[in-house]
Amino acid sequence: MKQLILALSVGMVIGGTLGGSAAFSGMVAGEPAQVKIENVQVRLTDHGHVVLLKAEQKVIPVFVDPTVAISIHGALSGEKTRRPLSHDLMHTILTTLNAKVTQVVITLHGGTYFGALSVSGKDTTKVFDSRSSDAIALAIHFKAPILVGRDLLDSAGVSMKEQGGAETL
Repeated sequence: MKQLILALSVGMVIGGTLGGSAAFSGMVAGEPAQVKIENVQVRLTDHGHVVLLKAEQKVIPVFVDPTVAISIHGALSGEKTRRPLSHDLMHTILTTLNAKVTQVVITLHGGTYFGALSVSGKDTTKVFDSRSSDAIALAIHFKAPILVGRDLLDSAGVSMKEQGGAETL
């Protein structure tokens, strides 16, 4: 898998970026340091659609299905589909209920990415287990920060290099 990630060259762009700057969230005793994702892009590769989570000159590739890629691309670019996709619907429902996604934390367990989706409502905040791709899509819809552990960035992040104006992993 590591060889696949290292060999992955960035294909045609179908997405944009989510701006921001690298930052560490406040550390709570016993919790690992977290890094804020600076940029999110959706790309099409020979291996399928991939979401690139970028921070500190590294990228974490998260392979997603085409529907999730379209949803994330739409949230990044502002483009709408003819009918709402699941993430559009969830955004509308939460907004109507005066709730919003406040942050997403992506972790890796046993080779699988997990998402922890923090949703704030009237007087409470709840954290929901989710697929990482769904959590990323909803974070982008709500312009909420996406966080990863320092350990995840160090273990799964691949260094980015500029080569002739094109980024390669």
